[in-house]
Amino acid sequence: MRPLDGIKVITLEHAIAAPFCTRQLADLGARVIKIERPGSGDFARAYDERVHGLSSHFVWVNRSKESLSLDVKAPEAAAILNALLADADVLVQNLAPGSADRLGLGYDTLREKYPRLIVCDISGYGADGPHRDRKAYDLLIQSESGFLSITGSPGEPAKAGCSIADIAAGMYAYTSILSALLMRGRTGVGSHIDVSMLESMIEWMSYPLYYAIDGQSPPALSGASHATIYPYGPFPAGDGKMVMLGLQNEREWKLFCERVMVQPALVIDARFDSNTNRVAARDALRELIVAAFAKLDAAQVMARLDAAGIANAQMNSLADVWAHPQLVARDRWRTVKTAAGTVPALLPPGLPDGVRPRMDPVPALGEHTDTILSEIGYDAAQIAALRAANSI
Repeated sequence: MRPLDGIKVITLEHAIAAPFCTRQLADLGARVIKIERPGSGDFARAYDERVHGLSSHFVWVNRSKESLSLDVKAPEAAAILNALLADADVLVQNLAPGSADRLGLGYDTLREKYPRLIVCDISGYGADGPHRDRKAYDLLIQSESGFLSITGSPGEPAKAGCSIADIAAGMYAYTSILSALLMRGRTGVGSHIDVSMLESMIEWMSYPLYYAIDGQSPPALSGASHATIYPYGPFPAGDGKMVMLGLQNEREWKLFCERVMVQPALVIDARFDSNTNRVAARDALRELIVAAFAKLDAAQVMARLDAAGIANAQMNSLADVWAHPQLVARDRWRTVKTAAGTVPALLPPGLPDGVRPRMDPVPALGEHTDTILSEIGYDAAQIAALRAANSI
């Protein structure tokens, strides 16, 4: 048994935010029917060809779904959509602003027909306000939310290397849908969820916002180091490899000086006797740390850090992560099927004990169209006619 067995999700989705949300629902057992444009489908299918000819983005967020190709503007589409929604539990969409309403899929319209339906709209800026109709992509929201202003090095702002704004919105949509399902179990009625990429990212930005409250200076751009805790970041060892370490308190600073640096006098050095002072004098302190680490290779540095109880990590490449011993030891890798063969896939984090997630294939475009239409009453001749009209 899976937590969402028996839950039916209809999704008009593209790119990352909504597909990431619905993949989590599928992982937990929900049946997710993904409606895609005939011929081209979700445009994330064409982002790249890195996974045996398939898109890395698409393979990541679309396993365990069924693909129904449908031109939602075709005359026949409304009847098909209504038949699908008649017994659906959730509708998720991240179409262009206003598109769902024009298709008759706005919440105010749907709740009259389907009072138990949960409708989740994911957009860049939300359902109202002056920015409602602006296009929103991940990098644009990273910029608009202030994330770029605190990420990177001095004079060189940098974006996150993954789609962090999409991921934030997708996860808030996912958890909000779970909450709405629980609430429906108590009230018997569905609800409307309005998820904004901007608001999702700004929630994640709340620490730097509070740090800069009342006109105070924002966290400094500090590359891979922590902006407001020091030492916390990457340091080179004598063999040229980088060691990532982080100190959290004065007890750890004392241990670091005595057992890692082997310079106990630094504990009482006035320049470094509090985190605030260490941040202010980070350049001078970095020179001392680099000089001390230059006498050791990375393995020796990490051994000292471990012995002192100081948090540390390797700076892994992506190739390192594929072979990470912790993931191997915990048996976290599975395989999923695609149209181009099987590919590895990580088990979803944090499942309830005893729940085996769905790890079903990544669908080809329109792979399930005929089956789904047959389920809602269309015969072979009707399906052929829809295909001849380019409606599916």
